[in-house]
Amino acid sequence: MRHVITVHDFPVEKIIEVLDHAEEMLPVARGEATSDLLRGKILACIFYEPSTRTRLSFETAMQRLGGGVIGFAGAEATSVVKGETLADTIRMVSGYADAVVLRHPREGAARLATEFSGVPILNAGDGAGQHPTQTLLDLFTIRKETGRLEGLTISLVGDLRYGRTVHSLAIALSKFGNTINLVSPEGLEMPSEVVSYLKGKGLLGKACHSPEEVISGTDILYATRIQKERFPDLVEYERVAGLYRVDPALLSQGPESMIVMHPLPRVNEIASEVDEMPQAKYFQQAFNGVPVRMALLSMLMGGK
Repeated sequence: MRHVITVHDFPVEKIIEVLDHAEEMLPVARGEATSDLLRGKILACIFYEPSTRTRLSFETAMQRLGGGVIGFAGAEATSVVKGETLADTIRMVSGYADAVVLRHPREGAARLATEFSGVPILNAGDGAGQHPTQTLLDLFTIRKETGRLEGLTISLVGDLRYGRTVHSLAIALSKFGNTINLVSPEGLEMPSEVVSYLKGKGLLGKACHSPEEVISGTDILYATRIQKERFPDLVEYERVAGLYRVDPALLSQGPESMIVMHPLPRVNEIASEVDEMPQAKYFQQAFNGVPVRMALLSMLMGGK
């Protein structure tokens, strides 16, 4: 494993290896044990777009392993405003660090960065493309909460067009033979290449515009926010904003064992009352980013 760019790069065996390693990392991630596995190593977190969970969990993961962190959150205080290209930034930063975490608004930016980097690149989200480390922590959460990764029905609900998280997750879930329902407002359907991929594997469940159509047979309800920053037309955003809302009334129509996940941040697509319900797993999901990213960093940077 040289880089982490897309879930297409991860065969099932490698996914399981990462998740098993993340399980071993849990005591350190919780602060119950200490580690100097990556002492002397430096991670560069290069974020051209806003981030809370991804950036902070990567930084936490690196520091829990005894390493150091450099980088920036927002390009406005860097030489990017002077016209420096991504290629030159990556060439420079890879000389300072042992691995680079990159978030960029342009789809394909992480793949491009690998051509100019002398160290591993981890894709922390490239536009509306993919978010592979989020997918791995999602899989870790699913396995922890359900005890398995196979034989599940997952309903992806919300902005499936611009939501890079669900693009990666749909592909990863298909590797384990799960059925995937796609629920979105009109105009925000899952990209055709992902739909074709699922159809080709015979794993596409129902594609519809109403969560009520799939809730009764759902094991995992995976909600996503409407990606306002991706809309070229604000009027179109206003048309669909707030269209879906996960609340106790909706959850009452699903199985008792169903869990609710969300990559966060949420806006208004999950009612606050759901936070205290046993189905809510999204804050635990956010924490799980730490052990999973610890596992990836140690595997990429020579700690394991």
